[in-house]
Amino acid sequence: MKKRKYRVHRLEVHGEDIYNKLEQFLNDLKGEVVSILPNIKKGSLPQIYGVTGKVDFLMIVEKI
Repeated sequence: MKKRKYRVHRLEVHGEDIYNKLEQFLNDLKGEVVSILPNIKKGSLPQIYGVTGKVDFLMIVEKI
């Protein structure tokens, strides 16, 4: 049985240009994207009202 190799990347999502940042990151990957998992912050009052962001970073699983 052949072992599959995976690599997990961490992408910070602070700021307004997350779409361009994510697009560029995904286009630079050599392998296949298996999953994108958000790391969600603990809920707080400013997050409920939309003043602050809810996601700290994204974990991107790549099959190489």
